[in-house]
Amino acid sequence: QVQLVESGGGLVQAGGSLRLSCVASGRILSLNGMAWYRRAPGKQREVVARITSVGTTDYADSVKGRFTMSRDNAKNTVTLQMNILQPEDTAVYYCYYQPAPWDRATTYWGQGTQVTVSS
Repeated sequence: QVQLVESGGGLVQAGGSLRLSCVASGRILSLNGMAWYRRAPGKQREVVARITSVGTTDYADSVKGRFTMSRDNAKNTVTLQMNILQPEDTAVYYCYYQPAPWDRATTYWGQGTQVTVSS
């Protein structure tokens, strides 16, 4: 089993920054397969950033150049540095982990952390 615990959400004005963290515990072989998703009010959940199975990082077009996902293998932690935040970034942000790219049935989610950006 794997547990994911997010932290770092909050309220910020447009143009500001927040840093989210996700600590993974349990059976973690690699941080490849970790991702950040978000769900905005009235919208579908979308992937924000992810670490691919080969260790590269992909970003949604809407956050490229503003958000940075990083990893600390020693601490089993991934972070999401969010800069130049806009009201449309308001959402609940979730940490996600899929240990094996071929096994879509085995996935884990954190509890979510609220990010609110005021205009």
